[in-house]
Amino acid sequence: MRFSRRQALQLSAAFGASLLPLGQASAQSAATPKTGGVLTTIAVGEPTTLVPLLDSNTRTRAISTKILEGLVSFDDTFKPRPVLAESWTISQDGLRYTFNLRRGVKWHDGKDFTSADVRFSLLAFKKAGPRGRITFQNVTEVETPDANTAIVVLSKPTPFLLRALTGGETPILAAHTYPTEDFAASRNGNNPIGTGPFKFEEWARGSHVSLSRNPDYWQKGLPHLDSVVARFVGDAASATIAIETGEAHLTTDASLVDVERLKQNPQIAVDTYTDAYLNNAQVFEFNLENPILAKAEVRHALAHAIDRQFIIDAIYFGTAKAAGSTIPAVFTNYNDEAPFQYPFDQNKAAELLDKAGYEKKGDGFRFSLKLAFMPGDAFRKTAEYFRSAFAKVGVKVEVLDGDLATYIKRVYTERGFDLNLNGISRLFDPTTGVQRLYWSDGIKNIAPYVNAAHYNNPLVDDLFRAAAVEQDDEKRGELFKKIQLIAGADLPNFAVIALPTVITRSAAAKNVVTTIDVGSSDFAQAWLDQ
Repeated sequence: MRFSRRQALQLSAAFGASLLPLGQASAQSAATPKTGGVLTTIAVGEPTTLVPLLDSNTRTRAISTKILEGLVSFDDTFKPRPVLAESWTISQDGLRYTFNLRRGVKWHDGKDFTSADVRFSLLAFKKAGPRGRITFQNVTEVETPDANTAIVVLSKPTPFLLRALTGGETPILAAHTYPTEDFAASRNGNNPIGTGPFKFEEWARGSHVSLSRNPDYWQKGLPHLDSVVARFVGDAASATIAIETGEAHLTTDASLVDVERLKQNPQIAVDTYTDAYLNNAQVFEFNLENPILAKAEVRHALAHAIDRQFIIDAIYFGTAKAAGSTIPAVFTNYNDEAPFQYPFDQNKAAELLDKAGYEKKGDGFRFSLKLAFMPGDAFRKTAEYFRSAFAKVGVKVEVLDGDLATYIKRVYTERGFDLNLNGISRLFDPTTGVQRLYWSDGIKNIAPYVNAAHYNNPLVDDLFRAAAVEQDDEKRGELFKKIQLIAGADLPNFAVIALPTVITRSAAAKNVVTTIDVGSSDFAQAWLDQ
């Protein structure tokens, strides 16, 4: 990934990543903020919900974080900052987290925010969140001795817990908006009530979501904007046009082929970030219930058939970089890329397919597979490249199209796919972001973005369980490296490329990024210089 000197900021040694300084991107924060105005964002594709309880997709988080808040947030060095929790203490044994909650905070419907909401939210995410069963598996109770105190009680140490409590990852929800444990039945998913800087106004399906300024926001003087409108379009070209014509102020979905040209426009700023909180990546998954893909030689062959550099150059125009392990390189104590070395080699791929017993037939193909992909322009182009690349080694591929809801149903409910090009946030810790790719629990407890391969290895499960509670970082790293050694050989999935976050915005849009989880900033401090 290319960063200018102005853009580069070294994170702490534990993460070893570069990140554009928050609030300083292309003079985002120059003068005194102006009050008023409507900031319009534009995105390719529409979320399935506006609350990331049942679906944590970034399309949801990009909107939900303006409405909902977490107990904490983090700056670009992973230093925690108080949000709904004013302060907190952790017991010496790591089994009790005591949060002193902010007083006087109101939900958007006027009801008081209390510790009961914290208790409800954490236990709801534990039960139903795509990552919740892993993140909060050691949470046994959330005590509420009074309205302003919440105590998270753990059965085992959970060294990553605090980092999971941001507004994007685990927002605090209004308990009174969920009358039953059928969370999907609550209208809050489509008409959310939060404590954040903006209030939900309207979701016009297929068009936009409108938010308005919260006049009773607990941070006095914020937000600066009158409202935020999140518009949805069908492709990246439309997003680019909307920015160029001034119809929208910000997108993370501009066509990458146009980025260099857009940089020459003084009315437009392009900021490239490494999101060290989400660690987004393209992850390629094999449906192991397909008897052909159940053979390791076939999976290894298809890995060898992929030219990552072509994807980086031709589809991402140099903004992405090759991924090695599914555990991100930013975790220098945990990452080991050696077991995932499957360099581009079509001859090797063909040799392995022959060895697996699948020789070419009269039509030049060995077998056929169905490829699902996460909706999005770059993912579509990558899927089309895979179809071409696999054809060259004798594998016929049908690319399955559809919107996000169709994609999730096809992959996780109907199992109507063989190969899956997924967009996965590998997150702020391997236990929360990577374990779910391998966790056998995801076979019986179906949730989006959890073990689409249906990989089942009890040893890997046990190693992840041990790593989740290990407080010695060196020992924890050893456990993760054992996992990678096994996963690299079994190869139920593999990371293709690490994805950047490229924000294309009007130069008038200031302070749009203020947290380490770039696209999940709350816009409380955002303003328009116009």
